[in-house]
Amino acid sequence: MIPSGHTAVMASRREPPGSLEFFPTPPWATRALCEHVFPHLGLAADMEFAACWDPACGEGHMFEVLLEYFGGGGWGSDIFDYGRGYRVEDFLDERTVIGSPADGVAPEFIISNPPFRPAAAFVRRALTLAPIVAMLLRTAWIEGVERYETLFRDQPPTLFAPFVERVPMTKGRWDPDASTATSYAWFVWVRGAAPRPPFWIPPGCRKALTLPDDRRRFASQPAAGPLLASVVEWAP
Repeated sequence: MIPSGHTAVMASRREPPGSLEFFPTPPWATRALCEHVFPHLGLAADMEFAACWDPACGEGHMFEVLLEYFGGGGWGSDIFDYGRGYRVEDFLDERTVIGSPADGVAPEFIISNPPFRPAAAFVRRALTLAPIVAMLLRTAWIEGVERYETLFRDQPPTLFAPFVERVPMTKGRWDPDASTATSYAWFVWVRGAAPRPPFWIPPGCRKALTLPDDRRRFASQPAAGPLLASVVEWAP
C-alpha cells in the first residue's frame, strides 16, 4: 500500500463549481479528532497500523493531516479533480473501488468533511464499508426529521463531539486568519458500540494543534480564471 505523500496543497490548484460545497478543513480540526475524540473512544492505539480513507478529500487539507497519525496510510478521493493526484471518483456510486485495488486492503476508518447536502448518504454508505466512520459537520446537522428517519433513528452516532471553540471554514480555500459564527462537531460511529454522552472538544485546540508549517502547506489563494464547465455534481 502506498499512501499519498505529504505535499503542499497550494500546487496545481483548480477551482471547483460552487455546487460541490468545497470548504477546506483547518488542519487543527483534524488533529483535534485524532488527539481528543479518538482517544476518548479508546481508538488512539488502533490508528498506529490502520488505514484511513477520505472520500471527499478536495485538495487534501484533511487527508494529509490524517497521514500524520495513521501508520497504515490510506487513500484520498473526490468527485472533482483538484489536480492533486488523488483518485477521482464518486463515493456515492456503488461501483467505486474500495481501498487499494493493488493489494485488496480496505480502510478501517472513513473520515471526511463531506458536502452538507449529501452528507447523510455519505454516512450511510461509509457505515457499510468501514467499522469506524467520522464526519465533520455543522452542529445543526444533528437536527432534521429526514436525517432522523433515514439515519439517526436506527444508526445513531456513537459520539457527538462539538467543538467548544469555532472552526472557521472559508469557501474554496483555507484562510488561517478567518473567523466564523458557525459551529461544528465530529460525528463518530463505531461499529457495535452503543451511543455515548456528548464529548466537548476542549478550548485551545486551534492554538495548540496548529503547526508552524501549516500555513505554508495548506493555505492558498483563490485560483484565477473561470470555473470548469464540465463536472459531475453530487446527487441531492
